[in-house]
Amino acid sequence: MLVLSRRPHEAIRIRHDIVVTVLEISGDKVRLGIEAPGDVQIHREEIYLAVRAANEEATARPGAAGDLARALGGGAPAPRGPAGPAPSPPAASPAPATPRPPADPRRG
Repeated sequence: MLVLSRRPHEAIRIRHDIVVTVLEISGDKVRLGIEAPGDVQIHREEIYLAVRAANEEATARPGAAGDLARALGGGAPAPRGPAGPAPSPPAASPAPATPRPPADPRRG
């Protein structure tokens, strides 16, 4: 673990796209500001651990996949027998192509 000391309004950078700034220190609390790309998930540790535990509990329960499918409105998944999975439904034929109108010569 890397340990750093920072004062209020000082920052650390992680890679080139994540900046963590100490906004305020008040008693035993530190307020942090985090700038990161939208695809980077940021969670408080206790929330992350609670969600992970709930997910592990849900998937460990017998019938959890069927419960999820019903909750999502899809019904229970088809049972698999010795013959393997159920056959796939026939593929839909593609929609006919719509012709494009001719290009406007006034636009460049």
